Amino acid sequence: MDSDVLSQAEVESLLSSVDEPAAAASPAAAPASNPSNDKVAVYDFKRPERVGKEQMRALQTMHEGFGRNIGASLSALLRTIVEVKLTSVDQLTYGEFVFSLENPTCFNLIQADPLEGQLILDINPSILFPIIDRLLGGSTSGVVPTRRPLTEIELRLVSRITRLFLDEMQHAWENVMELNLEVDRVESNPQLVQIIPANEVVVLISFELAVGETHGMANLCIPFNSIERIAHKLTSNSWVSYSKRPATPDSIRKITNRICPAPVELVVELARTNIATSDLLNLRVGDVIASEKDVHEPLVVSVAGSPKFHARPGQYKGRKAIEVVDSLAEQHFEGDPPAPTETSPP
Repeated sequence: MDSDVLSQAEVESLLSSVDEPAAAASPAAAPASNPSNDKVAVYDFKRPERVGKEQMRALQTMHEGFGRNIGASLSALLRTIVEVKLTSVDQLTYGEFVFSLENPTCFNLIQADPLEGQLILDINPSILFPIIDRLLGGSTSGVVPTRRPLTEIELRLVSRITRLFLDEMQHAWENVMELNLEVDRVESNPQLVQIIPANEVVVLISFELAVGETHGMANLCIPFNSIERIAHKLTSNSWVSYSKRPATPDSIRKITNRICPAPVELVVELARTNIATSDLLNLRVGDVIASEKDVHEPLVVSVAGSPKFHARPGQYKGRKAIEVVDSLAEQHFEGDPPAPTETSPP
């Protein structure tokens, strides 16, 4: 029996032999645990990201311009300054979007042909009621509105606001595709509207509206299945390169043909001098005003209020006229006789 019992020396020898392989293996295992080599990304299965980053950037850029344009349109309609700012472009589930809204609200279901399904435009009542008051001749600095659904008359007034949103949205999307946007129906309780399953992904584009001292939110909800078929158009950046294409001879000719007939104001400044108010009041036709300007010094010709040319006075077929001698963009030395480059009839 004593031969089966290990001595203290044998126990320590066994323990040391177990520790040595672990210590030898630790340097080889170190690179596997190096944080710099680990590429781990957090993924929430409750909020799947089905929309790529490139599509999200495209939607954000498109609707930044949309926000500026709708702000200008609302300002013209309400005869007051309306600021519209894009606050976020996120993707979440339809259920999260619906339960984040107030109840009641102005929940517009929009038919967007040729896209599949429906889009949603939600306008918060906190900003909608002041806009309605402004349309009816009131001010935008009123008390906080009570939480209630819109009446039939208010819905008719709100349709003008919604139509502005849809028109500007069509302009924002025209470089991607032509959309035909129409309001299908308006609901007050968003939780009763189920256009897609609650776990389906949507893109939520949120805007902050400011009318006077009143602020509120407007949300544009785009289901992923509506834009899945045209995702390649959002990644091609054709809507960005459209405005950055170099000018072609045809585009230059078209713009020139439109601008040339436009009338502009042409003003020639003969001289500047100071005169007493009493002398100014006693001026009569034919009076001579003396100035210190040299008769040989060129005159300044302004086009639409901007100085553009130097000229000298003269006559053309018995009528007072000027002769353009150089451009203000060119260096001009006083005393040098300017060479005429262009003669302008009266």
